Amino acid sequence: MTQVRRRVKHKLTFEERLTEEARRYRAQAESVPPGRERDVLLMRVRQTETALRMTAWLQSPGLQPPKQVTDFKTKYSAQ
Repeated sequence: MTQVRRRVKHKLTFEERLTEEARRYRAQAESVPPGRERDVLLMRVRQTETALRMTAWLQSPGLQPPKQVTDFKTKYSAQ
């Protein structure tokens, strides 16, 4: 039996959704007293902001593919 893949059409871009998620986590963290729950919320804020930076980096026009190393052993072997 074949599986049917669910398709979801998002109204916001991935970056907009991540930004909104970070904003929501930050607002929750501000309303919680210092402690473990607040630390977890702030960690999620950092994770979403890191994902935003990585997405921007991956989409940047200056990103270059890795260069092929033809002869790694001879180039980097101890002499």
